[in-house]
Amino acid sequence: MDRRQLLLTTVKTGVAAGVAGGAVMLDPVAFPASAETAGPVTRTITGHIPYGAPDWVYVPLEIPAGANRLSVEYSYDRPAAPAGQNGNALDIGLFDDHGIELGAERGFRGWSGGFRTSFTVSASDATPGYLPGPVRRGTWHVILGPYTVHPQGLNWTITVKLEFGPDGAAFRPNPAPLRATGRGRAWYRGDMHLHTVHSDGRRTPAEVAAAARAAKLDFIVSTEHNTSSAAGVWGEFAGPDLLVIDGEEVTTRNGHYTALGLPAGTWIDWRYRAVDGALARFVQQIHRAGGLAVAAHPLATCVACGWKFGYSGLDAVEVWNGPWTLDDEAVLAGWDNLLVAAAREGRADWIPAVGDSDAHSEPQVVGLPHNVVYAGGLDRRAILDGVRAGRLWIAESAAVDLAFTATAAGRSAGIGERLRVPDDAPVTLTLQVSGAPGCAARLITDQGQRFATVLPADAPATLTWTTTARNARYVRAEVRRQQPTPTTADTMVALTNPIFLGN
Repeated sequence: MDRRQLLLTTVKTGVAAGVAGGAVMLDPVAFPASAETAGPVTRTITGHIPYGAPDWVYVPLEIPAGANRLSVEYSYDRPAAPAGQNGNALDIGLFDDHGIELGAERGFRGWSGGFRTSFTVSASDATPGYLPGPVRRGTWHVILGPYTVHPQGLNWTITVKLEFGPDGAAFRPNPAPLRATGRGRAWYRGDMHLHTVHSDGRRTPAEVAAAARAAKLDFIVSTEHNTSSAAGVWGEFAGPDLLVIDGEEVTTRNGHYTALGLPAGTWIDWRYRAVDGALARFVQQIHRAGGLAVAAHPLATCVACGWKFGYSGLDAVEVWNGPWTLDDEAVLAGWDNLLVAAAREGRADWIPAVGDSDAHSEPQVVGLPHNVVYAGGLDRRAILDGVRAGRLWIAESAAVDLAFTATAAGRSAGIGERLRVPDDAPVTLTLQVSGAPGCAARLITDQGQRFATVLPADAPATLTWTTTARNARYVRAEVRRQQPTPTTADTMVALTNPIFLGN
């Protein structure tokens, strides 16, 4: 069945399609009923996506009763891109008979982006990135996402195969426990941005868990691109020594954000841009589910990776993503400006900083960097509470340790807290650092760097600096190795969230 169609077919946008940002709907593809066939049935659909097309193309599939497995293969042409422009890249996913409306969580059945050329779903199993479950009668949709399109357009081909018969044994999810053993109220180390084969990573969940343990992490957050499928398997790889928290990297066309601490199986929609005004709706969904929304790698240079939504309503910003680069340096400077605004206005709703590896495959290092979170225990709720409060600092590895406090008149405050003192009262900042020999330690306020020293090469160090709330509305600490990277003059080793000073 060859049905070449330009995207001049029914174009539905906004409310009409229920999908923000616009979409194209092709004509339905029909399959015979199981009684009319002795074996699998395939249909091949082809099409052309012109340059400048909407973000989503839907191919409706009319699934008859009796089907027990649906498999899809796809391909598209990839001519060399003209100088200075993008070539073709096409993402793919699947919605079932519950619908495709924006936020239709029950309809979502999987997403693999551009990482796979085929997938399958059945009641018993599914390709990683996709959700096992019955192939019910009704209208399903293959969703195509033209990530980038060559100026001459993109030609694509999809082959859909239906198999018939009784369903196999139902898939039994094995979600991760909500808590691990822990050490009571303590500092816990965790990487909150990681990928496996359930999206575009090369590592299996078992390999990520092993890498987390090798990095001496206490917890990780699973953040697959646009899918919740990994939540069904993490129970096998978590344990008393490793808390696994479910999440998602919500990958929109105007930037990525991580949803941390979602109930197992919860899915957050990603089919919108900043101009659609839809972000607040989904951040609220995350919050209602008890999770956090974090802007990921806000200045990443990959197409559609840069954050365009602003920070209103978000719970944190990822200022350090993977090995230290100029992008991170710029995000850090922008975040510091947000702190200045919060301090100037006396707001309690400042936005904390986090840092994560975003590791996908070798040689990317799980835990470079990671967060060290002060929490009441090693459980999902306590960890999220610590992140939300900014009670965390960021380290390049577990070899680095620090403590940072402010004291005045017999009172003290730590990272993420406020020390309430009169504007002219002397405040002593104390920074203790180990595992960073010969590095430079700096204290930064709303006026910029105010104190710096080189740490000894042979021992942990304790340094102090005295200021006032009038002179410094907040103080935060950085530790940097005096070694350049390909894009920066030195290398970040550790950084803290601020301690706020004054009433």
